[in-house]
Amino acid sequence: MTQAKPRAAVSWSGGKDSCAALHRVRSEFDVVSMITMFDDGAGRSRSHGLRPEVVAAQADRLRMTQIVGRCSWETYDDAFHQALEEARARGITHVIFGDIMFDEHRQWAERQCEASGLTAIEPLWGKSTDSLFHDWVSSGAEAWIVTARAEFLDETWLGRTLRAELLPELVRLGVDPCGERGEYHTVVTNSPLFTRPLHLARAATVQRSGCWALDVAPLEAPHPESSLDPCFTP
Repeated sequence: MTQAKPRAAVSWSGGKDSCAALHRVRSEFDVVSMITMFDDGAGRSRSHGLRPEVVAAQADRLRMTQIVGRCSWETYDDAFHQALEEARARGITHVIFGDIMFDEHRQWAERQCEASGLTAIEPLWGKSTDSLFHDWVSSGAEAWIVTARAEFLDETWLGRTLRAELLPELVRLGVDPCGERGEYHTVVTNSPLFTRPLHLARAATVQRSGCWALDVAPLEAPHPESSLDPCFTP
């Protein structure tokens, strides 16, 4: 008899690191849900500033349900805890994170999960960001740059797809290959795990808080046969 895989959720920013973490462990876990934190009005994701319909379109293509928290930065921990409690109520036992470096990030994830009786999984932890960049490019996945810290990157970087030829230029500009110090963030537009690519329309470009940001929106509605069951935690 085949043993059932542990039921898991992924802490989902919408960007490449959470997706890369999912790539690495998908064969080991039954990943059924994604957890994403949004602002108080659920208008933008907290980490990457993505519209909810973009994250919903990603969930649709991954055939996952969503667990969505609404919070300010001050209430982030409490909202994430509530989301984990919802995950546990759905029979989830493990949560996958895309942390690579900075001990405080991993410790936070482990502490949050432990409080809800869950296990944090960190498949990218301690890996070389050069290697992770190359792994991402060679995996067949695709991601656009949607935020760029103006100190390092100008607005021309917005909307670029991560490809091998970008790496030398990132290194020259003093940018970590995976943007681990906040130099850039991405939105995943395709993955070997997606049922179909996510086509995005470019909207406004703005500069705020020292960063350039590109607003994007899906070009199509969620698939009519989607089994999504979004759960919004207050």
